[in-house]
Amino acid sequence: MSDFSRWRAVAAAIFLSLGLAGCGYNTIPTLEENAKAKWSDVQSQYQRRADLIPNLVETVKGYARQEKDVLTSVVEARAKATSVKIDAGSLTDPEKMKQFQEAQNQLTGALGRLIAVSEAYPDLKSNQNFLALQSQLEGTENRITVARRDYIDAVREFNTSLRTFPTLLWAKTFFAGTKPMAEFSAAGAAQSPPEVKF
Repeated sequence: MSDFSRWRAVAAAIFLSLGLAGCGYNTIPTLEENAKAKWSDVQSQYQRRADLIPNLVETVKGYARQEKDVLTSVVEARAKATSVKIDAGSLTDPEKMKQFQEAQNQLTGALGRLIAVSEAYPDLKSNQNFLALQSQLEGTENRITVARRDYIDAVREFNTSLRTFPTLLWAKTFFAGTKPMAEFSAAGAAQSPPEVKF
């Protein structure tokens, strides 16, 4: 093989690899992994909230023994919310996403009722443990909102890449088994603001 032929072969390989890199072949897996990473952030924030709940319930128990049904509903909602798991492989299943969202929405509602109970107990409202836990839960709810927004953006970008040119070509050929990911949808109760008094 002459030097010219080798140079041509190397140049062709470089040109081909640059062409593949520049035409969107890597876009689909890159966006998919980004969306999966954002989903991990969502799960992390939900887990943080679930970890705070036992401490909040124990703090409230000391003050609100007669509010047993509210405390029980929070504990049950937490158990259900932590039992519904979605891994990165299930992000394309809208039914599993719906189940996950419903469990998280039930927990959000139960927490809202628990926080509302604090209005009837002035001593509880001034308890430092309760105030610290309430503040942490509020911060976690904000983090959940941000993580869900980031996940929605990542899924939108990934799903769009499966339907737009030039990545559409790769989606129909090399990534033919790749499905769009499920997005979050707002719960019906999200349309009206919660009535929680502090």
